[in-house]
Amino acid sequence: MRTITGAQAVVESLIAEGVEVVFGYPGGAVLPLYDVLYSSPLRHILARHEQGAVHAADGYARATGKVGVCIATSGPGATNLVTGLANAYMDSIPLVAFTGQVATAAIGRDSFQEADITGITLPITKHNWLVKDVRELPLVIKQAFHVARTGRPGPVLIDLPKDVQLARLNYSYPEEVDIPSYKPTYRGHPRQITQVVRTLLTAERPVFYLGGGVISSGASEEVKQIAELLGIPVTMTMMGLGAFPSSHELSLGMLGMHGTAAANYAVTGSDLLITVGARFDDRVTGKLSTFAPNSRIIHIDIDPAEISKNLPSQIPVVGDVKLVLKDVIAGLEANKEKIPKQAAKRKAWQEQASRWRQQYPLTYEPAEAIKPQQVIQLIDELVGKRAVIATEVGQNQMWVAQFYPFERPRTLISSGGLGTMGFGLPAAIGAQVGRPEEIVIDVAGDGSIQMNSQEMATAKCENLPVKVVILNNSYLGMVRQWQEFFHGKRYSSVDLKGASPDFVKLAEAYGWLGRRVSKPAQLKDALAEVLSCSGPALLDVVVEREENVLPMVPPGGQLDQMIFAMEEEGDK
Repeated sequence: MRTITGAQAVVESLIAEGVEVVFGYPGGAVLPLYDVLYSSPLRHILARHEQGAVHAADGYARATGKVGVCIATSGPGATNLVTGLANAYMDSIPLVAFTGQVATAAIGRDSFQEADITGITLPITKHNWLVKDVRELPLVIKQAFHVARTGRPGPVLIDLPKDVQLARLNYSYPEEVDIPSYKPTYRGHPRQITQVVRTLLTAERPVFYLGGGVISSGASEEVKQIAELLGIPVTMTMMGLGAFPSSHELSLGMLGMHGTAAANYAVTGSDLLITVGARFDDRVTGKLSTFAPNSRIIHIDIDPAEISKNLPSQIPVVGDVKLVLKDVIAGLEANKEKIPKQAAKRKAWQEQASRWRQQYPLTYEPAEAIKPQQVIQLIDELVGKRAVIATEVGQNQMWVAQFYPFERPRTLISSGGLGTMGFGLPAAIGAQVGRPEEIVIDVAGDGSIQMNSQEMATAKCENLPVKVVILNNSYLGMVRQWQEFFHGKRYSSVDLKGASPDFVKLAEAYGWLGRRVSKPAQLKDALAEVLSCSGPALLDVVVEREENVLPMVPPGGQLDQMIFAMEEEGDK
C-alpha cells in the first residue's frame, strides 16, 4: 500500500479502469484533482462548457463502447452536467461523472458554489455517491464503473468534497466488486428461450424490432444470423440504426413517426414481433392500442423494468440480448429440421415486405434549391460507409436516419430519448477522440448548432478533424414543421432568418475551414473540399426553407396511417 491523496487515488483508479481520456472543465472545488491530472498520463480534453464535456464523453462512449468520463467543479459546473446526464440516462450510455463539492464541513450551509448535485441527479443516474471518507474512494470508483458498464448501461456520478480530495489514504484498488443489491440477469430463463424458439418456428409473419440494446450488447451478428436463417424482415429504432446493415435485403429501415412505410406496414401486419433491446418508445409505437395489433410480442431486454412497461409482452425474456440470442440460435440449430417447413409460408411475407419497400421508397422532389436529403445522400456517396455520423436534433437528425445507409454498429451518434439540441458537435468531438482514424461528421441544423458552437474551439485546440455540415433553412425546422401541420402555419418564434451568425466567419474565427453553398451545382465540390480537409471544417448549406420530414405519423396516431405529403395521407 502507498499513502496518497484522494485526488491521486482518483487518477490511479481511472488508470486501473483502463481510462485513457477524460473530458472536463476545472474550477475551485476540483483544483486538487486537476493538479494531479497535470502530470498524469491521462489525456484531458478541455471543453468550453461543462455540457460540452459531458456530451463529448457521451459521444466517446457511443463510438467506442467504453465508459466515458467527465469532470466538473461544484455548483454551476455540476448543474451544467444535468442535461448531458439525463441524455445519457435516456439512451443507456455508460458514463462516470466526477463533480467537485465544497468541503464536508461546509455542506448544507449554502456555501459558495454549493449545490446538492447527488440530490439533483438522483432521477437521471443509475446511482450516485457523495464521498465523505477518503478511505471509501477506491471502492466507490470501482463500484461506479461496474454499475455504469454492466446490466443496462447508464451514467453514474461521484461527488468529491474538496477536503476529501486533499485527505490521505493507504491506497489499494479493489480487484473485484460485489454489490448485493445490484445483480443484473444475463442469461435468459431456459423455459422462455424454448418458448421463443418454438414461436419463431411457427410464426408466418414475423418482424425483428431492434433497439439500441442490440448495439450496447454487441449482438448484431446474432440478429443477422437468426434473420437470415429464418428469413425475418428487420426494422430498427433510431438508436438501433447500424445494428443490422441497411443494404441487407431483409432490412426495412427505421420504424415509427418518421420511419419507412415498409417498416410501419410490416409491423402493423405482423403476427410476431421479436423486440430486442428496445422499449416501445412513443415515437416508435404511435397509438399503443393499434401498434402491432395482431402480433404476439417477444420482448428481450436486460432491464426487467422495461418488460411490459408500455406494451404487454406474451414472451418476456430478461437477459443480455447477445447471450439470449446465442441460446436462441442453439435452440434453432437443435430444431433445424423444422425450419424448411415454415420457409414456404414465410416466402409470401418476405415478398410482401419487398413490395412495400419498392412501392414506398424514401424520396423527395428535386428543386432549384438544395434539398437536405440530397446533402445526406451526397455525404454517403463521397465517404462510402466509412463515416461516423453525429447529429444535432430536429429535422437534420431525421433526414440522417432516413437517408444515410448505416451498415455498422456505433456509426450513428445521436440523442434519442431526450432529443437534446446542441448534442451533435461535442458528441462528434468525443467520437473523433475515440476513433481518430475515421471521418466524423456532425450533421447539424442552424438552430441546434448554436447551442454548443463554442466547442469548435475544443476541436481546434485538440487538432481534431471534425466536420460539420449545417442544413441551414433559417428555421427551427422541426418545430416549424409541427406548426405547419398542426397549428395552421402559425410560425411562432421559429424564424431565424437574419438572426443567426455568419457560420463561415464563425468557423474561421475558431480557426476552422469554413465554406457556404446555396446552389445544387456547387454542392458536390464544396462538400468534397470540406470532407477532405485535414483539420476541422464546416460547410453551411443553404437548403429549401420549408422542406418537411416525410413520411410522418401524427403524434398519437396509428402507425400505418402516415402523412406522405401535406395535402394527403398515405394508405395501403
